[in-house]
Amino acid sequence: MHRNTKQHWIFSTFFFLIFFGFGGFFPLLSVYFREEVGLTGTQIGTILSVGPIVMVFAQPVWGIICDYTQRSNQVLILTVAVTGLLGLGYLVLEEYVWLLVLAATLAAFQASVIPISDNIAINFVHRTGGDYGNLRLWGALGFAVAAFIMGELSDRFGLIVIFFGFAASLWLSAWVGLALPKERIAFDIDLRAGLRQLMKLPPFGLFLLATFLVFGPIHANNVYFGLLVQDLGGTLAGVGLGFLLAAGSEVPFMKFAGRWIRQRGLLTVTIFAAGVSGLRWLLYAWEPSLLLVYLSTIAQGMSVGLFIPAALEYVRTISPKEVQATAISLYAAMGVGLGNWFFSLVGGIILDRFDIFVTYLLFGVMTLVGVCILLGLRRMEKRLI
Repeated sequence: MHRNTKQHWIFSTFFFLIFFGFGGFFPLLSVYFREEVGLTGTQIGTILSVGPIVMVFAQPVWGIICDYTQRSNQVLILTVAVTGLLGLGYLVLEEYVWLLVLAATLAAFQASVIPISDNIAINFVHRTGGDYGNLRLWGALGFAVAAFIMGELSDRFGLIVIFFGFAASLWLSAWVGLALPKERIAFDIDLRAGLRQLMKLPPFGLFLLATFLVFGPIHANNVYFGLLVQDLGGTLAGVGLGFLLAAGSEVPFMKFAGRWIRQRGLLTVTIFAAGVSGLRWLLYAWEPSLLLVYLSTIAQGMSVGLFIPAALEYVRTISPKEVQATAISLYAAMGVGLGNWFFSLVGGIILDRFDIFVTYLLFGVMTLVGVCILLGLRRMEKRLI
């Protein structure tokens, strides 16, 4: 086998196993907390929202460690293995405070996994040729397959299986990671200077706000979708099926996103993707049938599969070249970090006071506010042309 072909398969397997671990674990964790531990919606929201905010602060620390040691591969393997081990900690803890501490600790180690592996993969494809997207597609596939398999296994053997599946998958990925090529990567980002320069650009600040409102509910859905399916009468296997359809639908849309972006424009595609996402949350607020929920999961492919590449490219386009890395980091922190944290937390509080359907009503309304901001941005751009 050609060396590059072999290494492409190593990367693909690594991403598949990492996201297999994530996909079989996090979507069902909220169900475990409610059904097995007996936590309230507010407690569930707090525990599962602490991870994203911890990651915002932990990622730069891991970047500094990689820059200082120049041993990114070893750091990656260590943190993947420790993350898998910490996942087993949920089996022995039941008190809310200690579960909160464990979630924060797990997130601190998990924060290194995607940024470091992405940087290694991007450097590799730039050096040898290839398509980074084709490597990460295996991650989406792993997430989708895991959600379905672990949902089926949880129905048969109980939710305890998600912890063993998480640990085993991450330990396997750490073993595969030993064979990853050793790439010299850098995380040298001057956040202070970059932020000062970027905040002088009105479109950038508005787009960050829109990202917070649109991408936050998309990530918070991973926390509450399982509870939604159960409250509509679904089983754990049904939760897995929903995630399989949703995550699996992202792959074809990501494949064709580039063509649609070139034809329609960056903001038009992001507006469409965000609009589809907002309508999906409003549909869930109206207590639809399970069949309609499953059919609607293709909307995740349209929203996530189109929004991510279009939004990322828009951030790169409006940012000066010397601060593009900072711009992308802020974009990720706003959507995946702060947005995820806020909507996961507030969603749990609303779940306690009302029900899961009002939680999704919040997601829908806030997402459509984000769409209005994006429409305003497009109008602003047209005036400048």
